[in-house]
Amino acid sequence: MKYIEKLRNSGLRPTKQRLQICEVLFDREKTFHFTINELEQKIKNHTSRKISLATVYNTVHAFEKKGYLKQIPINSSETYFDTNVTDHHHFYDLKEEKLIDLENSDVGPINILKRINGKKIKSVEVLVKLED
Repeated sequence: MKYIEKLRNSGLRPTKQRLQICEVLFDREKTFHFTINELEQKIKNHTSRKISLATVYNTVHAFEKKGYLKQIPINSSETYFDTNVTDHHHFYDLKEEKLIDLENSDVGPINILKRINGKKIKSVEVLVKLED
């Protein structure tokens, strides 16, 4: 299977449940934004099999650590993940609780004036929160 190597590279055994997670995450043409709970529900709907929340959580975090997913913190209690790991920006619709890609070309130049000694800026990503 095409996801076995991705799982092994992430330090995970390629179990049936983890392969199902891969199919839901990566068998798509469009970017997929999700929370852990949303992903668990989507897997259950997609496969009609039970999957433990711990397996979903551990797999997602292993993929994020390896660079296959990007973590997008919305606030202190809510985190989304993104299958598009390139540097890009997002809108977050507060009412719909939905993350929407915002292309780099849609954001003007960003000028960071403050510097931290001994640190360099790796990337800048803007999160624009929307409300009605």
